[in-house]
Amino acid sequence: MRSAARRWDWAVVGALTAAAALLRSWSLSKVSPDPFYDAAVRSMTLSLHNFFFGAFEPGGSVSIDKPPVDLWLQVASVKLFGFSSTTLKIPEVVAGTLSVPLLFAAVRRMWSRGAGIAAAAAMAILPIEVITARSDTMDAVMMALVVVALLLLVRAVETDRTGWLLGAAAALGLAFNVKLLESLVALPGLLVFAYAGLRGTHPRRVLRVLAAGAVFVVVSLSWLTATLVVPKSERPWAIGSTNGSAWNAAFVFNGTERLSGRSPEPGGSVFQPGHHYREATQEQRNDIPIVPPSATRLLERIGPLSGQRLGIELLLALLLGLPAFALSLRGGSAAREREEATAHDARDPVAVVRMRRASAAGLIVWLACGIVLFSHMARLHPRYVEGFTPAVAATLGIGVAWATTTRGWARLAVLGASLAVTVYYTERLLYGTPATWWIVLLAALAGGALALVGQVVLGGPKVREPAALAGAATLVLVLVAVLAVPLGADVTAIEEHTTDAGYVGALPSEEQRLVSAYLREHQGSARYQVAAESATQIGSLIVQDALPIVVLTTYNGQVFTNVPELQQLVAEGKVRYAFLNTYCPKRASPTNAACSAPARWVRAHATDVSREAGLSQHKVLYLLPGAPVAPPATGAGGAPPA
Repeated sequence: MRSAARRWDWAVVGALTAAAALLRSWSLSKVSPDPFYDAAVRSMTLSLHNFFFGAFEPGGSVSIDKPPVDLWLQVASVKLFGFSSTTLKIPEVVAGTLSVPLLFAAVRRMWSRGAGIAAAAAMAILPIEVITARSDTMDAVMMALVVVALLLLVRAVETDRTGWLLGAAAALGLAFNVKLLESLVALPGLLVFAYAGLRGTHPRRVLRVLAAGAVFVVVSLSWLTATLVVPKSERPWAIGSTNGSAWNAAFVFNGTERLSGRSPEPGGSVFQPGHHYREATQEQRNDIPIVPPSATRLLERIGPLSGQRLGIELLLALLLGLPAFALSLRGGSAAREREEATAHDARDPVAVVRMRRASAAGLIVWLACGIVLFSHMARLHPRYVEGFTPAVAATLGIGVAWATTTRGWARLAVLGASLAVTVYYTERLLYGTPATWWIVLLAALAGGALALVGQVVLGGPKVREPAALAGAATLVLVLVAVLAVPLGADVTAIEEHTTDAGYVGALPSEEQRLVSAYLREHQGSARYQVAAESATQIGSLIVQDALPIVVLTTYNGQVFTNVPELQQLVAEGKVRYAFLNTYCPKRASPTNAACSAPARWVRAHATDVSREAGLSQHKVLYLLPGAPVAPPATGAGGAPPA
């Protein structure tokens, strides 16, 4: 019987995994690329030096602001399948899809089969995860590695073997090398889980956790430490850092400054309280910036981190999951809990209860860290919440499985209240009563009624099999009620080609075509295609042409190539043109790259050839002073010079 049930479970999970893959891959080529990271992937394919450091431009002068572990996967993908917008996203799609069966395997061992299936369904459909996995950022890979760490930790608690524990620490260390501090949202909860679940005396458990901590630190800092082996003169300057160090970029630019909200993203928009935003369509609501920090930020109905994409699953995870955890952590219910926990489980009852209590404590801490951080973090992107989406899906799955059993009036009351909240919140999110609202309402009514029948009619020991069937049907109906809105958000996101990646470095397509054509025709023997005002403003040109550029400023207008260095490069014939695509206003910000010393020097001394290149705007493309005069030629694209 258990073998047949296990095969049935994996058949259901296989279907959920296939659905997850479909949601993450459908119309993938139409999702806009991220020029910043794509430029790095393009550059990394050209040399081992660029590959190791995550160089942003082919000359290897500057690198991205993070360890390049995820980009290594993207390089492998484009090497195997060719460079395209789709192949750049394959690692994210695969990671997001694999998180579904991995989470099932973890939650099934932590709690029950039903909880594992419900958690897998929640993860497969969770819109913020679907959107992130369809974007060429690294957050989905980071999240999948965190789920791997969770599964290995579950095995460590289950078997009490230190090897599994150290493997979990190493997996979390790899997650750190993908997305740095974002991966640490899971760390406190996993530590609590490990300490509460491992066997032995207090000193023995502490020593084992410390050993795992040492492995985590070694793996986490492995790439950052390896960069120090290379002479400083050969290391690219890490974009975002104040001293060129990858360590500074990791812990200051991507750490304290992101938490405090300093140095907002280039071109990023900020929510303006009191401003009238158009909300008639889903697309318009998606364009609204994330609301300011508040206790209800994750439940807002508008913006790219709206309740449809995360809040409804998070809210129901709390309403259903916390009572389930409270039961597991309550000291006086051990006997009944052992009976329920092992009704369909061959494992030792004491071990099952210990696993449940340890996982409950760990998930509570994990959820609390994520909710507090992302509700109050000043500089927040939707993809950052991948740091706790596994905890949301796992808690929701456990809560649904707990509330849809046929025993206990308390559970029935919690289920009824939660379904009522679901219906109300759905109406608030959807601005009325569309078809999705009716699906939620009918599924909630049917699930609540079936749960009541199961409690009143099928509660006796002689009707265990019908009660189990009623419980399974109730679980399905509750999942339909809870996941109908997220699934609708998935469909909308796919139809609108929504991405959670940035557009940093994206040039208008026609401007890029003209600039690229003109520079290829006039570059001559110069090593560098162009001197760019800022590294973060020309990524799409690097993606297209894969040629070295001179970076004048890195981030926040910080000068990287000063005027004497630029003059020397020009005198040596290494660069002939400069591209300045922003303007310096009278009241200039010190972080404006257009107002930096090299940009000012170019505008004051170089010759504007924008019109010759066919551009509609002037003062964009310049022939640098002292560079050889370009040979006579027709304008870019065959048009006569303007």
